[in-house]
Amino acid sequence: MYQQYLEGLLRGEIKALARCISLVENEASGYTSLLEQLPANSPTRVVGITGPPGAGKSTLVNALITHLLAEDKKVAIIAVDPSSPFNFGALLGDRIRMGQHFGHPGVFIRSMASRGALGGLSPKIIEVSDLIKAAGFDYLFIETVGVGQSEVEIAGIADTTIVVVVPEAGDEIQTMKAGLMEIADIFVVNKADRDNADIFVKNLRLLAHSKQQASWEIPVIKSVATQQEGIHEIATAIGRHQESIMHQHQRRSLLLAEKAYQLIQHRRMHDISKKNLQTEIQEHISQQSFNLYRYVADKAGR
Repeated sequence: MYQQYLEGLLRGEIKALARCISLVENEASGYTSLLEQLPANSPTRVVGITGPPGAGKSTLVNALITHLLAEDKKVAIIAVDPSSPFNFGALLGDRIRMGQHFGHPGVFIRSMASRGALGGLSPKIIEVSDLIKAAGFDYLFIETVGVGQSEVEIAGIADTTIVVVVPEAGDEIQTMKAGLMEIADIFVVNKADRDNADIFVKNLRLLAHSKQQASWEIPVIKSVATQQEGIHEIATAIGRHQESIMHQHQRRSLLLAEKAYQLIQHRRMHDISKKNLQTEIQEHISQQSFNLYRYVADKAGR
């Protein structure tokens, strides 16, 4: 049914890619068949960008796009935005944050609303990522909301995860969330022209060294994304990390297992709607006999 879209996607046609993404996001009839025909392997480098709000993640992605375009690379970006609790649409817009690259033939940008998904990532992020990979991009950047579990979830999707922080986080470095430390393949200290940046970088390097793996030493790179400073070093570190994991079959199997787990979870939760749950609970909540756990057990089929 969607064979023409698939063929266009595999040729790298942007319109076909956008159409395929829409079909998947809207769960149009037969969309799973489209996904099942995607090629198994892709050379696309998938890079997750996460970190606290205000760290300059979008500015950093902008700078990396500029750098990679100068090297004749094709770049795709998925910007996962927080959802409005009223209409589940994205509150922030990729056209605002990455406007300078919008319309460039070598760049594809897509905003995806988290839509209340557990962890903050969009429920269709894995499928959309695989569609983009099939379209022949050299790099795919996934920028997360930067709050909650989404920081950790991104590690189950990206080959390389960059955690962006700022010097002002210096007082919190010793209490940095364990999950954030575990997922970082590269640390970027953005806005490194601010006071105390060198001290912060030193402390972060000591902390990163304590988490060093046998095959990879986590680099801590200073950047001033607005001035393109440190961007070449970050791009080089991404390349080195991708090469280091290329032959790590255990890591690849772990990554695919995490994707499989999330996909199975989403499919099993397919017929569960928060809005419907709220409506039903609102109807029963006034009853003294209402018990949340019995209600959940009934919904889950016990």
